[in-house]
Amino acid sequence: MAKRNKNLLSISDVLKDFVETNKLEKGLNKVNVRDAWAALMGNGVNNYTSAIELKNETLYVKLSSSVLREELSYGKEKIMRMLNEELGKEIIKKIVLQ
Repeated sequence: MAKRNKNLLSISDVLKDFVETNKLEKGLNKVNVRDAWAALMGNGVNNYTSAIELKNETLYVKLSSSVLREELSYGKEKIMRMLNEELGKEIIKKIVLQ
């Protein structure tokens, strides 16, 4: 009969180690930012969002409505704060609405 290993690790610890070892955090952040945007902004804004891209702590959001772009530009700081809170870490330092 095989001996059991007494050093048990949780699944979350193993996954964190795997992500760090394979340098996957940047890619996961990009996916998580898209999901957070969709969750926080709702269907009204998502219908006019054509692209979301995270590059070096800057979030680029392409919108098909100039009126919505202008409206969202007034609340960039709040949107950035809400997204970072949803992600659980400060990933976004700047938002560019296009």
